[in-house]
Amino acid sequence: MLKNRITFFILIILTIILGLLSRHFKFIPLFIGDILWATMIYFIMRFLFINKPVRFNVIAALIFCFAIEFSQLYKAPWINDLRHTLFGRLVLGEGFLWSDLLCYVIGVGMGVGVEKAILKRNRPR
Repeated sequence: MLKNRITFFILIILTIILGLLSRHFKFIPLFIGDILWATMIYFIMRFLFINKPVRFNVIAALIFCFAIEFSQLYKAPWINDLRHTLFGRLVLGEGFLWSDLLCYVIGVGMGVGVEKAILKRNRPR
């Protein structure tokens, strides 16, 4: 279990780096960052709930991602001020987009695929 937790921690860090790089280079479409953000959330859920089934983590990650996206419809001054910081922009986003919901589904699915590929490769034969 510790080995799997370390693996998910490394995947979280790599995904954060890729996500930040995707925002740095202008030729990378913005939706790639949204996909990577959801992938990172899935890896965080797996790290936190390592003993829960994959299905639980998929649902938890999607609920979290969708909740953050729908929270962007809330426009109180205090949360808008928070969204104008780097941390707020990266974590909370700035504006609601229906297309982001699709990106989150793709990102979580990508996380599951990466997990299956890595764990399959690491299984003893």
